[in-house]
Amino acid sequence: MSSTGFAETLAPGQTQTIFARVMGLVALTVGFATLGAYLGRNLGGGGWFVAWIIALGCLVGLNAANARGNSGLALGLLFAFGLLMGASVATTLNYYSATDPTAVRQAFGATALFVGGLGAGGYATRRDLSFLYRIAFGLLLLLIIAGIVLIFVHIPSLYTAYAVAGLAIFGLYTVIDFNRLRRAGTNEAIPLAAGIFLDVLNIFLFFLRLFSRNN
Repeated sequence: MSSTGFAETLAPGQTQTIFARVMGLVALTVGFATLGAYLGRNLGGGGWFVAWIIALGCLVGLNAANARGNSGLALGLLFAFGLLMGASVATTLNYYSATDPTAVRQAFGATALFVGGLGAGGYATRRDLSFLYRIAFGLLLLLIIAGIVLIFVHIPSLYTAYAVAGLAIFGLYTVIDFNRLRRAGTNEAIPLAAGIFLDVLNIFLFFLRLFSRNN
């Protein structure tokens, strides 16, 4: 039986247990990211990029370890992933905290409402939305290309459009990930936590960009 088919046969109490486990892992990963942002606050030069590259390696590693049934290693790599992602955005967070703390507070609040609303909608949707992952990935590739172009083209309205597009794409990922959580098996908890953490982090950063420009 496939993992999806197994998950669909779970009792409501078991589904709630998986939901609680994933959300607990997301909260712990956010905690490690906060620690990473503190420890990496003085990273200079390309330190943020090195942290980001190693974080991606941890993400690949945790998926591989989880697929092999090594949940202990996968869990350790999840927390390392959070720590390194926090370090990679530490300079950005410190900059906005010093120059526009109001935008940081607004981004936190908006992220909580945005993720909470879309996550609830995705989780409540009975239809399997996993077919949307391919569309979301294609849109993400286009967003990455647009981000590279914006390094060389300085048009304020395009930066705003880029932030809005980023929110839409990661909002879509949020809906899909929470919909997947509805029918997930216990073996999917760690990868799902990593995916939802990435959704939350990127949504926060796009809101931060949006609010800072508006202010």
